[in-house]
Amino acid sequence: MKTELPRALVEIRYHKEAQDYLRKLPLEHFMEATPQATQRKITLESLDLVQARRPDFQVFNELLVQYPLPRKKRPGQVVPDNMVVLHDKPIKAEGSYDLPLQPVGPFWMLEYVSKGTRRKDYDDNMRRYEHELKVPYYLLFAPNEQELTLYRHTGERYVSVMPDDQGRCAIQEVEIGVGLLDGWVRFWYQGELLPLPADLMHALDATRQKLADMTRRAEAEFNRAEAEFNRAEAAMLRAENEKQTRLAAERELQELRAQRNRTND
Repeated sequence: MKTELPRALVEIRYHKEAQDYLRKLPLEHFMEATPQATQRKITLESLDLVQARRPDFQVFNELLVQYPLPRKKRPGQVVPDNMVVLHDKPIKAEGSYDLPLQPVGPFWMLEYVSKGTRRKDYDDNMRRYEHELKVPYYLLFAPNEQELTLYRHTGERYVSVMPDDQGRCAIQEVEIGVGLLDGWVRFWYQGELLPLPADLMHALDATRQKLADMTRRAEAEFNRAEAEFNRAEAAMLRAENEKQTRLAAERELQELRAQRNRTND
């Protein structure tokens, strides 16, 4: 039976393998076409909202995944465009996600491809996810062809997830749906579309405008009510002055009558 290496030695070994992998990357690996970059941006912005609601949902971007291979000294290596890991404590993965040192394996891999982009061998990546890592879910999107496929692992192989009546494919374990909207993969959480920052900004601007309109109407109503109150108060003062004037006139008239009666007597 093979002796198990101490964790410290495993860390050193996997760190070295990650550095070797980085040095061997061709220059085109660091160049990404606009459609792939746009979809990656949408994915990260959307799934950040899921992570805000459930901290165990952790999203990684272009992170090297390393894992042991049977009867091989060097680990298997693959870099998904995006990766989701489910774990209720923070994941520490700086330069690579090394499976022997992590509490859980990947839950969901996401990749965006086009025939004009050869940054990665996506066929080989899928084979690794399916047969070596056995990742539960794998999303593959070709922006130029508008083809979206979500795969679910049966324990033996990947099968495509059939979309529902609304055209969305479900990942029930995390209450997420994926589907195409306006040419891009969008994400629904608990049945609600996850908004993008631009959507949130437009909604915020609309709310601010609505609040400003309500404030102006409230101020106008307050000014109208204040003017009505001032007019009513002025009318009451006039009525009171008129009453006092009338009472004074009546007293003066009574005095004049009394004086006249005394003179007549």
